[in-house]
Order: sequence, then structure tokens, then C-alpha cells
Amino acid sequence: MTATERATELAIIAARAASDIKAQEIIALDVSEQLVLTDVFLIASGASERQVSAIVDAVEEALFKEGVKPIRREGKSEARWVLIDFGDVVVHVQHAEDRTYYALERLWKDCPAIPLPEDAQGGGDAAEYRDPDDGAIHLAGDSRL
Repeated sequence: MTATERATELAIIAARAASDIKAQEIIALDVSEQLVLTDVFLIASGASERQVSAIVDAVEEALFKEGVKPIRREGKSEARWVLIDFGDVVVHVQHAEDRTYYALERLWKDCPAIPLPEDAQGGGDAAEYRDPDDGAIHLAGDSRL
């Protein structure tokens, strides 16, 4: 059994929404063989809590336009690892540090990746979402802010 066409379609819509907010390292995994409750995990990273929140908002808005509402959302107040359960698709948006630490891709390495279109793979410069109070010294005109 593989992920349904609708679950794959929703994952791509969510991935595009996350990519528009400059999410990093977006991947979709077909977890339908291992889990009964969902078909796809979509995993994305943000450079800061602010960006994680923006990604979550964009994903929820994009799927709402498709008539899909979240069943459950966890972690939004901390914005380090937000899980949004849409039923057939579960979206994980993690702060880049937490993504490295928890390594969900490694935990689910036996699940096949779902190919995402180029405009849904993330990347880009997430600088506008970096927290200027991140403890680093920033010079005036620093383009990383």
C-alpha cells in the first residue's frame, strides 16, 4: 500500500507553502506502510522560531484553501517543533537545530521519499526570519539580518 493520491497532492501543496516562506530541507515520506493513521509525513526546517511559526501559518492557510483543517496542532507556542495533523498528512516543522538533533529522516529511513516538485523543496535565504537577538554580534548593514 502506498500513500493516496490525495495525501500526496496535499503534501505537495503544503511543501509549496512552506517553500514560499523559505523553509529549508523539505522532504515528504510515504509512511503508509508503517502507520495506519496517516499516509505522509512532510518535514521542513526553519532558521528561527519566527520562521517556524510563519511556515506553520502558511501551510495551514494553503491547506485551508483546499478545504482541509488541522485535526490537531502541537508545539506552536514554543515554535521549535510544530506538528500539524491533517489526517492523511502530518506536517513537522522544526527549528533547524531540533531537526538535526531529532533526525526524523533517520528514524523513518525505511519509508520511501515522495518526489517533490522543485518549487516545493525549500531552500533559499532564510535570513529575513533569523532572530537578531540570537546571541551573535551583528554589524550594521549585516545582510544576514
